[in-house]
Amino acid sequence: MENKAKVAMLVGERKIEVREYPIPELGDNEILVKVEGCGVCGTDVHEWKGDPFGLMPVVLGHEGTGEVVALGKNVKTDTAGTALKVGDKIVNSVLRCGECMPCRTDPGRTNLCDNQGVYGLIPDSESHHLNGWFATHMVIRDKSTYFVVNELNLNERMLLELAAVCVHALERGKSTGLINFNSKVVLQGCGPVGLMMLAVLRAAGINHIIALDGDHKRLDMAKKLGAKTVINFKETTNLTDRVAQVKAISQGMGADFAFQCTGVPQAAAEVFSYIRRGGGLCELGFFVNNGECAINPHIDFCQKEITLVGSWDYNAEDYPNTIAFLKQAREMKIPIEDLITHTYPLDQLNVAMQSNINMDGIKISYLA
Repeated sequence: MENKAKVAMLVGERKIEVREYPIPELGDNEILVKVEGCGVCGTDVHEWKGDPFGLMPVVLGHEGTGEVVALGKNVKTDTAGTALKVGDKIVNSVLRCGECMPCRTDPGRTNLCDNQGVYGLIPDSESHHLNGWFATHMVIRDKSTYFVVNELNLNERMLLELAAVCVHALERGKSTGLINFNSKVVLQGCGPVGLMMLAVLRAAGINHIIALDGDHKRLDMAKKLGAKTVINFKETTNLTDRVAQVKAISQGMGADFAFQCTGVPQAAAEVFSYIRRGGGLCELGFFVNNGECAINPHIDFCQKEITLVGSWDYNAEDYPNTIAFLKQAREMKIPIEDLITHTYPLDQLNVAMQSNINMDGIKISYLA
């Protein structure tokens, strides 16, 4: 077994350096993983641009996967109870503290833990360097959640964490009772989250999806994934005209439901206009604080009796459902693997981050 690992350490603003560390002796409840790949998330890019989360130095990367190369003596199964052995392909989910009030009062919603831990967003320390997936190896610690995913290929595995965000959002949306086979659904924003949300909706049987974005390439991908209608806000620049387009294909009413997938405050304010009276909205676009927006509570919310739910990342319990979604998408020939357009090696992750900012492709990934 190798005795050294390389990591891509964020050490300064827009500055990632490759560093080498000894692979530590494994604890009885730990797992050593040889990294195969990891998606680049917008959260990674936000941290790279200026350390807004105060994590530096930090090894980023939380959309990763790899192969188990060593197991602590107490590790026998994954979180779902599946037998775990060296050679298995693996992904991990969130860490929860188990002590805060949300953990104690609502233990099934691990995403609401006040002290939630996410590999790839854990500051570096002298005792733990292999904390993120932007590396050659990673150590999964005690009390983590992790899953065997041998039936998925590498691209599917690198997309699994992103898909879990969207599967969780779908479940939040379904909790309103407003999503069914007959629903006309607006999907605002066709970045990686929005496009994966579109794929999840299609796999769930939603047949009329109206996708909004300002980028031709992303709208083309939306059509490829199954959007029935696309609207380019850079071409239809007036909100009233865009709302008219949505109403024209919904018997003059507006959409039954909307998923707001951008991190743009103006978009969050406008999305209410597309929704019919009695409709619903799931807001999942703001994983960082991008500022405030203005809505009219009477016109946008109360008078229309909108049912609004927020969606915050995912629970470990969402992972088996997400694995099933990825298999379903493959069976339905929904081309989610086409979302991965650019891959970079470990020593080019600064380039990868800038490529994400430039919107050179759709999903940027690190490939070991």
